[in-house]
Amino acid sequence: MTTTAHPETLSSSYGDVRPIGEQLRAWRQRRRLSQLELASEADVSTRHLSFVETGRSAPSREMVLRLAEHLDVPLRDRNLLLVAAGFAPVYAETPMEEPRMDAVRGALRQVLDGHQPYPAVVVDRFWNLVDANDAASIFTDLAPPHLLEPPLNVLRLSMHPDGIAKYILNLGEWRAHMVDRVRRHVALTADPALERLYKELRDFPGSDPLEEAAVPSTGHDVFVPLRIRVDGTDLSFFSTIATFGTPVDITVAELAIESFYPADAATSDYLRSRAGW
Repeated sequence: MTTTAHPETLSSSYGDVRPIGEQLRAWRQRRRLSQLELASEADVSTRHLSFVETGRSAPSREMVLRLAEHLDVPLRDRNLLLVAAGFAPVYAETPMEEPRMDAVRGALRQVLDGHQPYPAVVVDRFWNLVDANDAASIFTDLAPPHLLEPPLNVLRLSMHPDGIAKYILNLGEWRAHMVDRVRRHVALTADPALERLYKELRDFPGSDPLEEAAVPSTGHDVFVPLRIRVDGTDLSFFSTIATFGTPVDITVAELAIESFYPADAATSDYLRSRAGW
């Protein structure tokens, strides 16, 4: 049975909810799809989609979820679409400390511990630190206390002039890559808080990351490395990012594990020695 709720009641919990048609049109344009392309992918008529976007037709709950799926709308924003259409949100946002998250916490810890002696961190959608393994202290040990206060943002930690930035040997190249990564997330999610983070990182003192990003690398790397000097030793890392495959909870959907790997034998030897291996 479809659950319908009063929009005026739900909007008080979800802030200023724009009309469903306006939101869907914005997501379609963000994904650079025409009405015809989206209608074809979602198996709906172009006429009906047009009527929904202009407010002439009210979409069903199933239609909202189908369009959101094809538009790759984040779960958090799918709830907003449902509320705007007059339906109850369907995706929960479970705090990490809840018992039902035991399996999630266990899986994260297994990945983090299994990656020792190399650094690995778990972050949320704003790159705030959720968890980390012991090896990640190689980065946090370089930072002043005021940048380690919760919520600890790993991007702010690394790019702030008082943080790790002073130890990064290829700061311009690496910073340009990371700022552009946040910019792309802003484009995908349209999250205003994420956009504020992007502007903060972009405007940190130093070289212009937008200009740097426009200059292609002339080296022979197959990835943008993080080159950092620790205790007089030059280390080089590359990283991979893992997410949960089929999340239906907002908290889980917004988690990411970033695992750092040594980009050369000297870095591997240093990390193994540091861990007593």
